[in-house]
Amino acid sequence: MEKKNKIIESVLWSIALPGFSQILNGRLFKGFLLIGLEFVINVNSNFNEIIRLSFIGNIERAVSEANFKWLMFYPCLYFFAMWDAFKDAGGGKKPYAYLPFVSSAFLVTVGIMYSAHARVFGILLGSVWFPMLCVIPGLIIGFSLKIILNKNQEKT
Repeated sequence: MEKKNKIIESVLWSIALPGFSQILNGRLFKGFLLIGLEFVINVNSNFNEIIRLSFIGNIERAVSEANFKWLMFYPCLYFFAMWDAFKDAGGGKKPYAYLPFVSSAFLVTVGIMYSAHARVFGILLGSVWFPMLCVIPGLIIGFSLKIILNKNQEKT
């Protein structure tokens, strides 16, 4: 149970801020590098303001404040940091364990590209909520591919 707790703790700290888990696990250089990259991307994409505006329901303004050239880097950094935290804490031992992280990073990045125009039930979700919804198909596709590939590997 201790290993599972460490894995959950690592992923949750990484969700809080990329790099935190790496620092907790003694990977100081990698942790501070991830925090630095997160800070640079966050500031240049105007992400905190986009989040604030999205939370108060001003979606159109949040979209207009977004610097998409920078914001598109965020999902890959974010999901890589989570994957690294998961792996460093003892997870990811089975083949293709990375696929849910990779497919989520990809689909959230695509979600950012469409977020200024995509509507769900006629509602513009914007640059925070729409990409977050894209995590769901990313996880479904990633876990499905992992299961399929592992079953095919067992047959050979």
